[in-house]
Amino acid sequence: MKHIKLIFALIISTLINGAALYASSPVKGVVKDKDNNPVIGANVWWLGTNVGATTNTDGVFEIKPSENTEKLLVSYIGFSTDTILVTNPANYLDVVLGGEVALNEVVVSERKLSTLTSRIDPLQTQKITYDELCRAACCNLAESFETNPSVDVSYSDAATGARQIRLLGLAGTYVQMLTEQFPNLQGAASPFGLSYVPGPWMESIQVSKGTSSVKNGYEALTGQINIEYKKPQTSDPLSINLFGASTGRLEGNADANIKVNDKLATGLLLHYSREKEDHDSNDDGFLDMPKTEQFNGMNRWYYINGDYIFQALANVMHEKRESGQFSHDKSHPIVDPYKIGIETNRGFFFTKNGYIFNREKNTSMALLLSGSYHNQDSHFGRTIYDVNQKNIYANLIFETEFTPVHKISTGASFVYDHYKEKLGEAKAVGIENLKLLRNESVVGVYGQYTFTPSDKFTFLAGVRGDVHSEHGFFVTPRMHVKYSPFGDYLNLRASVGKGYRVANILVENSYLLASSRKMIFEKDLDPFESAWNYGASAHVTFPLFSRDLSIMLEWYYTDFQKQVVADMEDPQAVRFYNLDGRSYAQNAQIEVSYPFFRGFTLTGAFRWTDVKTTYDGELKQKPLTNEYKGLLTASYQTKLKKWQFDVTSQLNGKGRLPNPGPDPLWEENFPSFVTLNAQVTKYFRTWSIYVGGENLTGYKQKNTIIDAGNPWGEDSRFDGTMVWGPVHGAKFYVGVRWSIPKKD
Repeated sequence: MKHIKLIFALIISTLINGAALYASSPVKGVVKDKDNNPVIGANVWWLGTNVGATTNTDGVFEIKPSENTEKLLVSYIGFSTDTILVTNPANYLDVVLGGEVALNEVVVSERKLSTLTSRIDPLQTQKITYDELCRAACCNLAESFETNPSVDVSYSDAATGARQIRLLGLAGTYVQMLTEQFPNLQGAASPFGLSYVPGPWMESIQVSKGTSSVKNGYEALTGQINIEYKKPQTSDPLSINLFGASTGRLEGNADANIKVNDKLATGLLLHYSREKEDHDSNDDGFLDMPKTEQFNGMNRWYYINGDYIFQALANVMHEKRESGQFSHDKSHPIVDPYKIGIETNRGFFFTKNGYIFNREKNTSMALLLSGSYHNQDSHFGRTIYDVNQKNIYANLIFETEFTPVHKISTGASFVYDHYKEKLGEAKAVGIENLKLLRNESVVGVYGQYTFTPSDKFTFLAGVRGDVHSEHGFFVTPRMHVKYSPFGDYLNLRASVGKGYRVANILVENSYLLASSRKMIFEKDLDPFESAWNYGASAHVTFPLFSRDLSIMLEWYYTDFQKQVVADMEDPQAVRFYNLDGRSYAQNAQIEVSYPFFRGFTLTGAFRWTDVKTTYDGELKQKPLTNEYKGLLTASYQTKLKKWQFDVTSQLNGKGRLPNPGPDPLWEENFPSFVTLNAQVTKYFRTWSIYVGGENLTGYKQKNTIIDAGNPWGEDSRFDGTMVWGPVHGAKFYVGVRWSIPKKD
């Protein structure tokens, strides 16, 4: 309650002080082409002055009003310059550039950025574009952050191939995963969800750190990641991506898009991948990586008729994973091998219905509906674990601008989840304390207010109230402030907010079944978690030798009030109990980027992480968490985009391992290590070929599986979850991309 009072005091104070900043409302608008696509980088300026602006990645611009003229000029290469008469600065401008200019030759003199940080959004948001994804072997979402300093992706264990995201030092379960603003890849999908999104399907990824908007729910304790798929109305008619790696991985992706008419478009996306070879580089008798096979398909539709917009998407996927012990000598097979098998069938759909009532005031309403079905059958040795989840989601959103200064968003949401879990073999103590068959529903309402008295200051405050069928009523307050005292040269942001989540204890920790540890569940275990998140950042951009140097400074602190602790300090057990004491995660990061010369950009970053949790009354560093990380990535593209060279090196810091016990089979700490990835791409008119390598330093963790030769013994210490480094050595790959370009 103390925190809530503080937030509302800050809201009132900010409104009073913000009103003093109000001088004149900026002129806002959007620039599009004749096909309704946003025009990025268009120049907007007042006639006869040097006061101007540039459109962002959504084609949107803001510019200070002029006292000398009402004529606004809009220009973009390849189009005739348009003159707009602005009689009322409060009106939202919808500019459509026409009259294409025929150009005999176009020379690209500057390379566009592939990772964009919003200078308008009060939330700290970074957009990873498709061009950035192509800088590495982006086979799926798990491999999309190789060149990003903020998001870490690591293996959960050395047997199943499950990967997890880490943001602000905490596991991906505290990150809200969205696909096109719909909650997805959570619950039963969380262990392997990163492999369910093929890289070539993605148009972009938006990463928001800290507390996010209340419009998407009460989750997102440490941040939000939203994936945007390719759109049929803007994508190439046909694209194909073929990929092969030295590990035996083969992959094929294809997407076809048809514009039926000016109102209707549809797209079909297909994916197939397999990796079936045996890999055991450390000769411990266990596969280094699982054998996998995946079929994935998606169909989406887009319809627009005047002010009405409709979208629909359906996705189905089948995946099979096999891992465990195998015999190097086929003539002498292992009598009772330890095997792991995971088979998943998943379906997901959504529809978006939106209507614009008033374009000048951005008054609109949208209804978002989605549903998913997830069934996973798995066995870890002799232990069977099956999970089935059905989900329904609905969100009704209304937005309007009373004036360009005051904007409000409000709405209501509904979420329903059905879980059915089965855990075989009695290796769990207190399993009766978990509801393996449960139905959960959440009804919520929310409101969000945005105050923009000038182009220098933005204040955003939101609050939502939700009623959970199992955990009652709770309130989620959040606030963001952005201040730009020197225009785009300095952007200051601050945020504070609360987040909640219901831990799916068994499915989120199912990778721990790849061990001989007993799972011990505390009596009256409460899965409801909550935390406050505080953040501050400064983005400095200033010209240096006629080019812009970008410096980003960030600090975030996540403070848990309620948490389910997974305590692995006993070498032969994992205990689950509710937090009794402190638990927090603190991060500080600096990121510097500079284009030294035409076509070449160098980015360096360093992050310090302090994550601690109370284990049995003692505050300790969270195990298997790097204390720091460094990243250096360089990209060079030759003139006319003939060749591209990309190199990324990561310094992964040291950290603590769980207590090894009196007869240790592993060390108490793990060391720092360096990895190196590189890729070369050759571009042709309609296709490109890329060749690259991952983990070129060849660094590999020794003994990724503890006591591998004794998985069945009564005194076994078998454990495949002590993973802190690469599980395989250097890997090489080659791929081909081909497309039929979209006609203008």
